Amino acid sequence: MDLLIHKLIDENKAKSCIKSILEDDSFWVNGKQTAGSHAAEVKDNLQLRRDSKVSIENSNFISHQITSNQLIKSFSLPRKIHGVMFTQTSPGQGYGAHVDNAYMSSGRSDLSFTLFLSDPKDYEGGELSIQTMQETKNIKLPQGHIVIYPSTSIHSVEKVQSGKRIVCVGWIQSYVNSHEDRELLFGLDAGARGLLAKHGRSPDIDLVFQSYSNLLRRLGD
Repeated sequence: MDLLIHKLIDENKAKSCIKSILEDDSFWVNGKQTAGSHAAEVKDNLQLRRDSKVSIENSNFISHQITSNQLIKSFSLPRKIHGVMFTQTSPGQGYGAHVDNAYMSSGRSDLSFTLFLSDPKDYEGGELSIQTMQETKNIKLPQGHIVIYPSTSIHSVEKVQSGKRIVCVGWIQSYVNSHEDRELLFGLDAGARGLLAKHGRSPDIDLVFQSYSNLLRRLGD
């Protein structure tokens, strides 16, 4: 599985988050300030200052939602959620093709995420485009849904045609830095949990979970 799409928060919470972060325009700065030298050339948006109280409060809430979600935990094996920020993209703005830095001041980027806060009916364009080996996936999700994908991917944000695209983005440093190893562990965990739900606890299921735990110990850092 190249990426995970999942509903993280409900629509009311997404609307509440938007309302709080838009209350003071003075907290919004040029997005180029946090981009690497190459990415800054293609980045055109605004972002909420990370050191503002409203950014810290909402970032902490979203980070907690990510780390407490069982499906996301199984998929990403999060060791650290970092670099969380809120961005707004207006008509004519976007973010050209780039790859995220492997190491940031806040941590290593194994996985990137975008939480869509705006209602997709409120803006045109603004799709997140992720390049894979075989295709380019254009993603525009319902309000409150998150997409998590490998930070090694080349990706971009298509120009917004009308309205305003407001999202929360950030990175996950995983206990397992290899995407292929995380896929293996995710499949094993999902299969074991499915069997447990269907058949209940048994010595055989215990052996599967034992193998999962020991494999995680071997593959993790």
